[in-house]
Amino acid sequence: MADRRLQVFYTVAKMLSFTKAAESLHMTQPAVTFQVRQLEEHFNTRLFDRTHNRISLTEAGKKVYGFADSIFQLYAEMENAVREITGEVSGALIIGASTTIAEYMLPALLGDFKAEYPDVVIHLKVSNSEGVVHMVENNDIDLGVVEAPVSNKNLVVEVCCMDQLVVITPPGHPLAKQKQVHIQDLFDYPFICREEGSGTREVIAECLARESCNEGELRISMELGSPEAVKGAVEAGMGVSIMSQATIAKELRLGTLEAVPLTPVLERPFSFVLQKQKFRHRVMDELLEFVRVYCKRGCDAPRLLAR
Repeated sequence: MADRRLQVFYTVAKMLSFTKAAESLHMTQPAVTFQVRQLEEHFNTRLFDRTHNRISLTEAGKKVYGFADSIFQLYAEMENAVREITGEVSGALIIGASTTIAEYMLPALLGDFKAEYPDVVIHLKVSNSEGVVHMVENNDIDLGVVEAPVSNKNLVVEVCCMDQLVVITPPGHPLAKQKQVHIQDLFDYPFICREEGSGTREVIAECLARESCNEGELRISMELGSPEAVKGAVEAGMGVSIMSQATIAKELRLGTLEAVPLTPVLERPFSFVLQKQKFRHRVMDELLEFVRVYCKRGCDAPRLLAR
């Protein structure tokens, strides 16, 4: 609804990249450049400084960006007000989710949500928990869903459910014969872990600290960037690991992995993260309420977020 030139300029200014803006807007880079030049011709001044393949806003560009931000905020509030009157729930949401949540939990939940609200368009960005929090902080996404505690007090954090972590081993491993495993029992075996910034790794580090241990006491043999890679390495007999119980249902059914509870029990929150001051579209409120209803029904954890 807003001036297309302004929308394109605003996206470029937000990302400080014509290439990334083109990808985000599903446009060609020459088309993005043309729209920005059209706006510069309208104001008869440069809005970007372009030096050494980098761009920055000129003073005029900063002014236009500030007003554009206010304009799009007003447009959002206007559309929201009208939709509240008409009862329509539509629009687009950009959600960022950590790898575990994106792969094992959100697909079915978002599928159920889309079935109820078919006019809503949802874009999903996947990163580790640290990356998702950064995207929320930078206003790159509307909502983050993470698997680790969030320390930024300027963000709204709402826990939607708790997730239990367990030790996973290949079949027949000595630890698999135990009813419970203490984290110190893992020090005798090669350990497969997630990368730095992963929510799972952060929770394990906190658990070690509570037990007056440190990560260096684990015999880390591999660092891998996804739950599937970790499971594959453990299945291949390359070590043991700690993973969300939500991620191993298939492997337990097939008998390719075994799981043993930790003692004391190791849990972490799955939480929504969003900006405090950012205007919330009605579709965002509907999505948040949709998940809250799941929680209130007392669903088991796998069904709650469709693990």
